[in-house]
Amino acid sequence: MASAKAGSTGWFRGRVKAVTSGDCLVIMAMTNSNAGIPPEKTITLSSLIAPRLARKGGVDEPFAWDSREYLRKLCIGKEVTFKVDYTVPSIGREFGSVFLGDKNVAMLVVAEGWAKVREQGQQKGEASPFLAELLRLEEQAKQDGLGRWSQAPGAAEASIRHLPPSSIGNASNLDAMGLLAANKGRPMQGIVEQIRDGSTLRVYLLPEFQFVQVFVAGIQAPSMGRRTASEPVAEAEVSDELNGVASTEPRAPLTSAQRLAISAASAADVSPDPFGLEAKHFTEIRVLNRDVRIVLEGVDKFSNLIGSVFYSDSDSAKDLALELLENGLAKYVEWSANMMEEEAKRRLKAAELQAKKSRLRFWTNYVPPPSNSKAICDQNFSGTVVEVVSGDCIVVADDSAPYGSSMAERRVNLSSIRCPKLGNPRKDEKPAPFAREAREFLRTRLIGKQVKVLMEYSRKVGLADGASTAADSRVMDFGSVFLVSPLNVDGDDAAHRDFEERSNYYDCLLAAEARAISGRKGMHSSKDPPVMHITDLVTASAKKARDFLPFLQRSRRVPAVVEYVLSGHRFKLLIPKETCSIAFSFSGVRCPGRDEPFSDEAIALMRRKIMQRDVEIEVETVDRTGTFLGSLWESKKNVAITLLEAGLAKLQTSFGGERIPDAHLLQQAEQVAKRQKLKIWENYVEGQEVSNGSAVESKQKEVLKVVVTEVLGGGKFYVQTVGDQKVLSIQRQVASLNLQDAPLVGAFNPRKGDTVLAQFSADNSWNRAMIVNAPRGNVESVNDKFEVFYIDYGNQEVVPYSRLRPLDPSLASSPGLAQLCSLAFVKVPTLDEDFGQEAAVYLSELTLSSSEEFKATVEERDTSGGKVKGQGTGTVIMVTLCAADSDLSINAAMVKEGLARMEKRKKWDSKQRQMALDNLEKYQAEARTDRLNMWQYGDIESDDEDVSLPLRKGGGGGR
Repeated sequence: MASAKAGSTGWFRGRVKAVTSGDCLVIMAMTNSNAGIPPEKTITLSSLIAPRLARKGGVDEPFAWDSREYLRKLCIGKEVTFKVDYTVPSIGREFGSVFLGDKNVAMLVVAEGWAKVREQGQQKGEASPFLAELLRLEEQAKQDGLGRWSQAPGAAEASIRHLPPSSIGNASNLDAMGLLAANKGRPMQGIVEQIRDGSTLRVYLLPEFQFVQVFVAGIQAPSMGRRTASEPVAEAEVSDELNGVASTEPRAPLTSAQRLAISAASAADVSPDPFGLEAKHFTEIRVLNRDVRIVLEGVDKFSNLIGSVFYSDSDSAKDLALELLENGLAKYVEWSANMMEEEAKRRLKAAELQAKKSRLRFWTNYVPPPSNSKAICDQNFSGTVVEVVSGDCIVVADDSAPYGSSMAERRVNLSSIRCPKLGNPRKDEKPAPFAREAREFLRTRLIGKQVKVLMEYSRKVGLADGASTAADSRVMDFGSVFLVSPLNVDGDDAAHRDFEERSNYYDCLLAAEARAISGRKGMHSSKDPPVMHITDLVTASAKKARDFLPFLQRSRRVPAVVEYVLSGHRFKLLIPKETCSIAFSFSGVRCPGRDEPFSDEAIALMRRKIMQRDVEIEVETVDRTGTFLGSLWESKKNVAITLLEAGLAKLQTSFGGERIPDAHLLQQAEQVAKRQKLKIWENYVEGQEVSNGSAVESKQKEVLKVVVTEVLGGGKFYVQTVGDQKVLSIQRQVASLNLQDAPLVGAFNPRKGDTVLAQFSADNSWNRAMIVNAPRGNVESVNDKFEVFYIDYGNQEVVPYSRLRPLDPSLASSPGLAQLCSLAFVKVPTLDEDFGQEAAVYLSELTLSSSEEFKATVEERDTSGGKVKGQGTGTVIMVTLCAADSDLSINAAMVKEGLARMEKRKKWDSKQRQMALDNLEKYQAEARTDRLNMWQYGDIESDDEDVSLPLRKGGGGGR
């Protein structure tokens, strides 16, 4: 033993670890000089015989339990002094005297009548040094009728426990489910009799004395090893003593066969796991032979009881599972932890995490598993939800980041959950069942709301299967999101587990999922998922969009949801009533185009204000690209006013706005921004006009010398600038190429948007062209058809694969030379309107009949069309077109022939525009008087604004 009171006299100090019967104690050393478990001795009190406790299947002697309980409560866990008085080698026992403080424990037991005194052993000297005093105390106890000497009628019979059959080794002896149902969540009193390993206890449940085995919920301690089939022989020897059988009567010596069996079993034993002995010892010194409270949590499929075990330590109650985890002597196990309450599970997980960090015992050599994720620390923030990407991903505008900066919006993936995928329309991937419903669930609850985000971990994911390089991957950030409210629990104290790619609130998520499953909600329902067919008019043809126009104009205002902000003034909207998605643009209001100053700020403002919000729209018309034009309100406010007030948009003065709702309010908002010189008006000077971009035009208008290369319709046409050295340079480079040999099929696979060389069908010349439409997949035949747009001339046609050639990148990168123009101040009928074909033919006769040069005076540039994607797209230049040898402009000639009409005047027209309209008005009056073409039936009643025209497929233009 570690500490001796008087080493020469044989007295030692120790602590009582267990009390196996009314006269036997297990005492362990106070300290240990070597690392490991302290040594211990089993001491039977000299010259005493306590009543025997029942063996397995047997019956207690009278007062046996009371005797053991007296000694247990007297000594368990307390410091004692003891001395070995004698040993009996035949039974392998040591008998001694034990003192609790200055009191002889044997005398206390005898004085209370819980043991009798044996005067002499089999051998001389086998007696207590205090035998005479023990005999005197025994006689006194007999006279007083104490303990086992009680003379009360029936006292002896009443002291005998009626033990139900033990469930250990025979589960049929216990109705585990019935016991759980009767005591779920209610503390049960018990006394721990045996410790199988650090997390498995054998307990008497009081007051019925049901002997059961309890697995500690939520943890698993290292195994104590196991034995082979020879185990029962050795087990009988151990279990007798552990059950409190402490008799001084000699036992029959083991036979040779028994010793051989025990030897064989020992040789075949499986050694304990690392720290298995330490975990068992840890549990023994805290709960063995102690009063405990057991809260049953569940029963496994083998009818084993799973429960939380609590023991007393001074004035507080301790959780055994938590203590084992904190000391690195057990690991957290999910299957039994799921039976516990969420808060208890969270405490256990946190304790294991801390033990891992500290590399305690069981985790000494712990190495975190390889992972492509890492914890995110100290990046919690508050903000407003501006977009719900899917059911498990949102975009939050960080309150602390500067407005409009690249860090202002942060994408947050919700930790530890995965919602059905929305699919990808570009790849013809349809949404998975309940994907739209999941996103809509979040949208209606989060969009525009203030939230608190607890960032937890990030993960590097490949953009495609097999991605191996940094360029093929991206980093996704995961966190938990809380709605900010007075009742909100923010969860700041939940530290992320460094080694687990899970939410800090994983247990809550599991519980929520279990409730959804049991309630058959959403994707867990047995019902078929809701089917919603959405007609996407954004990617459909312009004709299909025009077919939907009457349906959107039936009601004055139509409810819609903003699905995406394409630019400051152009959006993708979902119209639930008509089950369609449309491209929508403000009528008469334009923001800076992509890559222009203040473009990003306009987009950011609209994302904050209307992204995924419920709005109302009023549709006026649809343009030639299939974009619907009109007004949009959010919370009863015209959103265009917000843009104009912020100086991020301007009114289009070249188009009629008499039918735009709130036109006067839009004008007032623009005037306010001008006076304050906000954003695009920062260089504004009274009397100057500003282009649709941010640059300020001078009073001297830009004049271009051009040649017309293609006529579309509705007053639109393509021109090339005369004398431009770029034109000559590109033409020389193209002419120098060897284009005789056609490419091998499959070696050259043009894709939509690629710039190639194409042979124009009208004159067989080779020219630069953009692929507008291409077959899906790789090229299979030289006859595969491609729709191409000749970027230097404005023609568009369909050609076979054999008429295409790859183009050197140096040539492909140069911008197209053809510029899209429109006649300013006039409205020309579209090709599908009355006199539209005649107008296009007449304009072609005026411009394409010869290679005549024209003077184009730039009145305004409309950059709202974005990048060039084919014929009729991109920036439109509003021009007054005049022949070099004529004083009459083409604009006026069209009006004079009754094939165009002047635009309506507006209150805010500039002086230059008023002068131009005055000049056109006299030609329009002549055409009306002569009933020419469109005026043949008198005044034209329709004043609808058609901003642009349908695509023309044919080539047919002049070069």
